[in-house]
Amino acid sequence: MRAIQCGLAVLVLVAASGCVILPYDDTRHLPSPGKGKMWRLVWKDEFDGTEIDPAKWEVLGDWERKGGYWVREDAALDGRGNLALRTKRDGDRYTCGAVRSMGKFEQRYGFWEARCRFPTQPGHWPAFWLFSSPGVGIVGNEGRDGTEIDIMEKPTRGSSIQHALHWDGYGEDHRLAFRRVRTQGLNKGYHTFALQWTPEEYVFYVDGEETWRTSAGGVSQVPAYVKLTEEIGDWGGDITKAQLPDYFYVDYVRVYEAVAKDRR
Repeated sequence: MRAIQCGLAVLVLVAASGCVILPYDDTRHLPSPGKGKMWRLVWKDEFDGTEIDPAKWEVLGDWERKGGYWVREDAALDGRGNLALRTKRDGDRYTCGAVRSMGKFEQRYGFWEARCRFPTQPGHWPAFWLFSSPGVGIVGNEGRDGTEIDIMEKPTRGSSIQHALHWDGYGEDHRLAFRRVRTQGLNKGYHTFALQWTPEEYVFYVDGEETWRTSAGGVSQVPAYVKLTEEIGDWGGDITKAQLPDYFYVDYVRVYEAVAKDRR
């Protein structure tokens, strides 16, 4: 028996009898939470319905961002179970969408997972990341008082993504650690990106496979919130060559915490 991703927002087990749909809080596909512990689903969005849930997300904009603009109209649900972050040309400017859970959901440690389908055009890139404010900007305690944790960024149209950690602000004291991961088939269909965050280390996953294990910067010890964003800039290529609009789709975000097995 093996676990795979199937459909829009379910996990299935493939066995001789066929596909069995499991509930959203099934945790058999997750890594071990540690001795004497179990995973508990504490927050999720399956992006069903027709409007972004304001109890879970702040839609960002309208303001300038990197090489373009974040505007609210570029973040929406597509009516088919996805968050759709659009990148488009608007007159003489380029715009894109972004959302965050700041002040609505924040957590320290746990297992953070999103299932996504990537855009196809150059000049912009998607990201699934965690942020602690104002801790990331504080200098002097390394990343323990807040780290920008980039679970997934995809600046190129090639079959690779990047994990990254940023701490001690974004000025002259800024520190960075990262790992580029190449996986065949990333540009086709949906893929999962995840982080297991403990007090001692970060463990990153792509499609259930471990891709980076690190404690660079000193592991953050403070709560973080989720960001799902599109960015516009040269790191992603030349956007003037893009056929727009283009879309970054997110099927779901799920967050788990490790609790004692006897806890109810």
